[in-house]
Order: sequence, then structure tokens, then C-alpha cells
Amino acid sequence: MADFTLRQLELFAALPEHPTLSAAAAALHISESALSQAISALEQAVGEQLCVRRKARGLQLTPAGQFFAQGARRLLHDAEGLVSDLAGTSGRLKGPVKLGVFASFASNVVPAILEGFPARHPEVIVDVTVGTHDDLLPALDAGLLDLAIVYDMLLPPGYAQRDIYATELMAVLPPDHRFAGLEAIDLALLAPEPLIMYESSPSTSNTQRLFAERGLRPNVATAMPEVVLVQALVGRGLGYALLMSRPNQPPQTIEGRQVVVRPLSPPASRTSVVAIWPDQTKLTRRAEALLDYAVEVLQLPAG
Repeated sequence: MADFTLRQLELFAALPEHPTLSAAAAALHISESALSQAISALEQAVGEQLCVRRKARGLQLTPAGQFFAQGARRLLHDAEGLVSDLAGTSGRLKGPVKLGVFASFASNVVPAILEGFPARHPEVIVDVTVGTHDDLLPALDAGLLDLAIVYDMLLPPGYAQRDIYATELMAVLPPDHRFAGLEAIDLALLAPEPLIMYESSPSTSNTQRLFAERGLRPNVATAMPEVVLVQALVGRGLGYALLMSRPNQPPQTIEGRQVVVRPLSPPASRTSVVAIWPDQTKLTRRAEALLDYAVEVLQLPAG
């Protein structure tokens, strides 16, 4: 068995966040020589060079070092969870939960979670990161997040998951749009209309796939990286949008303009918003409590 300490793992796990050894040492409150010795001890224990230390070029992890840093973060996460689970046997949870939330629906789910969860578990500190799949999945893999709330679409293997609420793609239109009076809208009718595309992974590729499966091509007027901008342009009559249904969503833009939300006929892209975490990682009791609360306050049946 390799001979190293949790402190050495903690030091090495933090290295990817710093450009130089001296910067890492300062942030970790340790001398540069002590940090260098810890790295050397780990390299000797695993039999691999884990990083290149050159004063002129800063600190560079080798591929083996990147892999080792991710594994170290997961191991430290599990170790913290073990201690926290034991400390929580009295029924009181204490400590951090790092939650990732997909950007397009973060404004609809984060306030509901942060409003009520602290009242139940006042000693749990919730740290929220907002991003797309491109941001959240690497953070999960690196052990920087406990769990992430994302769409259950185009997810790679390797994640455990739990459903939070059902959702489906909806058409968002200005109130005076010629199709606004329809109860449901065929995608073929919308295809020639100017589309305000929500530009984000995996939303963009999912929208493009839906049109392609129908043999259609969208008329993209513009693409925006934020849902509030997409909705604002729709509210000003510049086109329509295709967005997933979300809880706590009033039918108006950030400017207070009204929009009309209609289901597609036939229904398209019915899926779920789910919580995911690496399948080799066990959720802490704190993270499980947060997930239970999210399911409780966010459940939304599909259209």
C-alpha cells in the first residue's frame, strides 16, 4: 500500500488552482520547501512524476498528476463525508455542501432551495456554482462539487442520478404572435419564424437535433447565452424561443413584458431535471438532505 498522508493529498489536490509552487504554498499556509517535499513524497509513493516544477514556467501537472489530483479530491471528499456522517448521528448536520446548478433554470430553483433549506439545517453551508454542462461535469469529476442539478439529456456515463422534476421543451412567443392563440404548436409551423436561440450546452445541440429529426431547419435570428436575454428579445417581438419548462416561472420578461408559453405538438424533448454525482462517490448526509429538499420544493409535473 502506498505510504502517504491525507495532508499530503490535501496539498496536492489544491495545486491545479495555482500557477506556481510559491503561490500554492502561500495559499496553503505552508513553506515552499515543505510543499515541494510533500510532492516529492507522493511521487515516490506512487512511482510517477506528478508535476514539473520550473521557476521560469511555473507549476505544471503531468497527465498522471492531473489524474492523481482528481482522485485525491474524491478521496478527501469521502473522508470528510465519513467524519461528517459520524458527527451527524445526533440528527444535526453541519458543514459545507457544494451544489452546481444549470444556468438556464438557476434563477427558478436556487432561490427556492436557499429560502427554506437553511431553516431546516442552519449549520449546513450551501455554496452554489452556476454553469452549463461544460462547466459542471468537469467540476463534479474533479471533486469540486458534491452534486449538480442539470438536464437529463446528453449526459455521459459515470454518474448516479435522481429525478427532481419533469420538464419538456415549450414555445415562448410574444402575445401578439400569430400562433399565440393556439393551444399547442407544431414545430413545422415555427421553423420559418425567427428563432431566438438559447446558446448553451446541451440546449443548442438538443434544439438542432429536434429540427433535424423532423427534416426541418430553424431560422435562427440570433443566439444568446442567457435565458433572460432570450426571453427579453421574445418579449420585444423579435422572434420566438424554445425553452424547457421550469418551476416558479412567471410569463413575463425581466423588463416586465408579457410572453406566451405553449407546448409543442407533438410533444418534443420531454425529459427530467436531475441531480447527478459521480457514481463512485457516496453523497454526504448534508448533500442527501439538500437533494431531498430540492425534490420536495421543485417537483413540477410535465405538461
